[in-house]
Amino acid sequence: MIDELRARIIAGRFAADENISELAIAEEFGVSRTPVREAFKQLQTEGLVRIRPRVGTFVTTPSRREIVELFEMKELLEGAAARLLAGRGRVPELDALAANVAEADAVAEQGDRERYQALVAEFHDLLIRGADNTKLSSLYGLLMNQLAYARLVSTSLRQPGRVLQSEAEHHRVLDLILAKDGDSAERVMREHVRASRQALLAGLEQAASAVAPEVNGAVRDGEPAPGDDARA
Repeated sequence: MIDELRARIIAGRFAADENISELAIAEEFGVSRTPVREAFKQLQTEGLVRIRPRVGTFVTTPSRREIVELFEMKELLEGAAARLLAGRGRVPELDALAANVAEADAVAEQGDRERYQALVAEFHDLLIRGADNTKLSSLYGLLMNQLAYARLVSTSLRQPGRVLQSEAEHHRVLDLILAKDGDSAERVMREHVRASRQALLAGLEQAASAVAPEVNGAVRDGEPAPGDDARA
């Protein structure tokens, strides 16, 4: 049950700040409320929900500061993973990465953003697995759950030119890993994560700007504007 709930939250099947019904989940999975409460507590520890006693359990939405901080940690971990993988030689994950990049080239050219998004997630997962470090992998899994990256990456990839730029960055990382240049692989991987963060924040700012005029318009159409005399 908890794995399914976690997957739904990360995939965005629950809306941001949505109140997840304890009773509905218990009925869906055919269990009492006790295991549902325990699952919610674990998900709160992972940063995916917040529990408000006697009110409900709500899907969390990372703040801008939290997104920046999580991406800083993502940059460190993925940079380290690239370095570690470069030092391992020709392991199976390298062949899988090469196949991933080859398919992503074709998908990017076709403009299939949904499939490309899935391949991006796969690329990063293969990188972490290829590092063959259980502590790094565990920390990374927790980080990605808190970031709910699957919900954010689409915002980043909607930025003009970002798909092609992202694919070029993946190529550079793969080439450096194949060349066993750990120092450069780490540096370029970290640059890639920073570029992804910048595109994401730009997309979030654009979305916020698009909402603001609608709110201001509603105020002008239905309420007195600030400074107007309501008695007029």
